[in-house]
Amino acid sequence: MPLLGRLLHGFRAGDGRSPLTGPDYAGAETIDVTSPAFTDGGAIPRKHAGKGVGDNVSPALQWTGVPANAEQLVLIMDDVDVPLPKPLVHTIAVIEPAIDGLGEGELKPGTTGVRLVKAYGDTYLGPRPIPGHGPHHYRFLMFALSERVPDGVADTTALLRAMAGHVLARGALTGTYER
Repeated sequence: MPLLGRLLHGFRAGDGRSPLTGPDYAGAETIDVTSPAFTDGGAIPRKHAGKGVGDNVSPALQWTGVPANAEQLVLIMDDVDVPLPKPLVHTIAVIEPAIDGLGEGELKPGTTGVRLVKAYGDTYLGPRPIPGHGPHHYRFLMFALSERVPDGVADTTALLRAMAGHVLARGALTGTYER
């Protein structure tokens, strides 16, 4: 398997191919996203890596700077280094605006004030890059929206449509993982 990773080393989606870089997802204000598990740009601990690699436990996350008029928050975790045409969305959570953080392991179904939307799965899916492909950058992107995400939104495409043009603020915490 490391051979495949080395062969694909030069193929990476890149931040610029993410639909989230477009003007419809820009915010006038900035949200500060942090974690006690890793610093921005730092290595994500193995505990938070995906099944078969780590324990697949979501890291604790906190955020500040959410505008008072935010109607909803959206947290998207993606991998910008996956060898695909665009970054791979691992996890999406729609969060009530009064929540200012999630404890370790709380990015899962049943957490109060959190609704998971189907991305690559319908729960937290931690880092699990191709062995030998080099470090992957995983972004935990937080968006504050001026409108609520309808309950019927059930996948990434519908979520992006619902978010477009309604972003008040955004922020990101990026961690790396390599196998």
